[in-house]
Amino acid sequence: MTEKSSASGGTGLPASIEAAWGLRDRPVKGPKPGLTLDRIVAAAVAVAASEGLAAVSMGRVAKELGVSTMALYRYVSAKEELYLLMQEAAMGAPEPLPALEDGAGWREALGQWAWAQRRVFHRNLWALRIPIAGPPASPHSIAWWEQGLQALEGSGLDEGDKISVVLFVGGFVRNEALLMSDLAAAVEAKGLAPQEVMSQWERTVERLTDPVRHPALSRLLASGVMSEPDQPDYEFVFGLERVLDGVEALIRKGASS
Repeated sequence: MTEKSSASGGTGLPASIEAAWGLRDRPVKGPKPGLTLDRIVAAAVAVAASEGLAAVSMGRVAKELGVSTMALYRYVSAKEELYLLMQEAAMGAPEPLPALEDGAGWREALGQWAWAQRRVFHRNLWALRIPIAGPPASPHSIAWWEQGLQALEGSGLDEGDKISVVLFVGGFVRNEALLMSDLAAAVEAKGLAPQEVMSQWERTVERLTDPVRHPALSRLLASGVMSEPDQPDYEFVFGLERVLDGVEALIRKGASS
């Protein structure tokens, strides 16, 4: 039994978006006292955080909550809807950017936006495995886009270029976090320290390559740079600065034309 007979509330929006924005009617009386949409999402997030996204299913979440699988369908229409709600819970609303509050330039603001996204991804690496179903339309994803666009205020870019820059920077952050997640999983599977894995790789590549066929790679190995102590976040810092350099070049090109 629901407060209204319409499952969608007449909005015409996808069920998952209705759920994320709180536009879906929910049962007046749940099948079990205390069962709520928030509890369902929290249980699903806990499973994903401990065992990975692949472990999440409607049946598994129902078991965690001590209810029947059908009981969940009174609140969540499908696993895809649950995924979106889990992503909303993981991402949360964007934290305030000091650069926006202090009136700093676009580069500092956009850099802080990128770092904030990275922190969220690294706290919830499982969320990177959720399939992208389309452009962001949930409350928190819209809020992140809004903040990214605000960071570019005063840059001189037109609105089309602003959204392209937000996509570009956001894509870099997501890809870096996903790559680091995959590398960390590979290292963990080997049961070795990251530097030990890298040393094994160097020895393997040295045996398989030669200076004639692979001169550039041979020079890289001979330089010893791959054996240097790992610098936390170096690749992200390096990549983000180059991405922002590119945005700055775009802004200068527009200003000179």
